[in-house]
Amino acid sequence: MRNAIILAAGKGTRMKSDMNKVMHPIIDRPMLAYIVEALKTIGTERIVVVVGYQAQSIQEAFLDLEFAIQSPQLGSGHAVMQAKQLEGEDGETLIINGDGPCIQPETLEKLFQANKDASLTLLSAVLEDGAHYGRIVRDQDENVVGIVEAKDATPAQKEIKEINAGMYCFKNKDLFEGLKKLTNDNAQKEYYLTDLAKILSEEGKKVNAMVIEDRDEVMGINDCVELSQAYAWMKDHINTKWMKEGVQIVDPSRTVIGKDVVIGHDVIIHPGVSILGSSEIGDYVEIMPNTVIENSKIEKNKKINPNLYINQNIIVK
Repeated sequence: MRNAIILAAGKGTRMKSDMNKVMHPIIDRPMLAYIVEALKTIGTERIVVVVGYQAQSIQEAFLDLEFAIQSPQLGSGHAVMQAKQLEGEDGETLIINGDGPCIQPETLEKLFQANKDASLTLLSAVLEDGAHYGRIVRDQDENVVGIVEAKDATPAQKEIKEINAGMYCFKNKDLFEGLKKLTNDNAQKEYYLTDLAKILSEEGKKVNAMVIEDRDEVMGINDCVELSQAYAWMKDHINTKWMKEGVQIVDPSRTVIGKDVVIGHDVIIHPGVSILGSSEIGDYVEIMPNTVIENSKIEKNKKINPNLYINQNIIVK
């Protein structure tokens, strides 16, 4: 069985917004939706979102998910402890932050697969400068024995280039047994999920680290600058997919296409066009500049004039 816990309880104060961080939109949906969709794509059966700040707004937007409340907020380990409905389940549980919308289903599938013979597999990345990230500590046999936070790292550990990317796949029963052993014996008086790597390793259980191929997939969003970076990555990722399918996008930097859009062949999209929602574009369609198409269907062989806004489930025949 595949489960997932999404951590989304924080306000995200650096966004300087009254809106919960994970509800900020990227293209045509909240950033949290991309993570949920990626998890569902690979057959995740139960998804629990740990919420806190503005919990109701998230619950109302995602009626098909399960929720747990974290209040007060005492660290990442404490957040996972709140997902009590998963305790006792078999299989694997993936833990992911709600502010990482660029993660792809293929990466999540690899993470599940990598944990088949392990108690914990964490996602890592290799950086020339580990900066403020936690370092992955391995033994002489390359087994992971712990994660050391940057502020606690020795000079030698600070030279480690493999850092914690903040995504984990646990054997579910090992996860909940391990959570009982977490302590808050630190300056922040918080329960850190990262401590489970050391706890499980010291119990003789296998802990893996899987290096991600595209580091941008695990970019986190803490402010509006990083939100724009994630928006640009997502836009480019979707546009590149369609261009490889034969869609002629005249200026990809000025074209926005939603994740659920369907486009036929021999389509030409001019600059300044946005195609959003569940729109469908038929074969041989040409869309002239500065047009917005939202939740509408354009049938084949049509030429759409510039500067139009087409929405409300319109079918252009």
